Amino acid sequence: MADIWLMRHGAYEGHRPGYHAPHEAALTQEGREQVRRSLPLPEGVTAIVTSPIPRARQTATLVSHLTGLPIVATSGLLAEWRAPSIVLGRTAETYPPAYRAWRARRLANPFLRCEDGESLTDLHTRTRHCAAFLHHTAGRHGPLLAVSHTLFLGVLTRLAEGPAAFVTAAKTSWQFAELRILTTHQRTTTGPQRPAP
Repeated sequence: MADIWLMRHGAYEGHRPGYHAPHEAALTQEGREQVRRSLPLPEGVTAIVTSPIPRARQTATLVSHLTGLPIVATSGLLAEWRAPSIVLGRTAETYPPAYRAWRARRLANPFLRCEDGESLTDLHTRTRHCAAFLHHTAGRHGPLLAVSHTLFLGVLTRLAEGPAAFVTAAKTSWQFAELRILTTHQRTTTGPQRPAP
């Protein structure tokens, strides 16, 4: 079975801890430098797939440009968790009451959505479909680099935890432009990691 390497996008405009980035947030110059420092990719990678969200797509495009590897798919399956629009551009200290209430109940009822956001069950289901898509794509193209987002990647590497993987993923650090390998058991193993300074 072909290896699947996972990469978080580089730093983006407006980032700060606990921040739910608007979809249009673009890579910064620092983010582009982080991507450059993440190279070379692990040996054998032959193709790239990416989330369509600009910061991930820009990361994948830069990797493609620097390595000559093709981007063989851009898929919404790799998009970040769809946070409700009421929290986009906000940090924890400014979350509205509806979102705070959802956070308090999300594990007891993982089907619950906050307004236009994705439920934990929705995210876990999409992530399972994404894992199948990645394995299928690696079967067709060989070892892959998949560029995505921290919460999504955290859930992808913890599928066995079910919808609660979201909470674990939210507490687990995944540095900008850091690489990890996805194992056949959907767990992260520590491969060559290149954390951003």
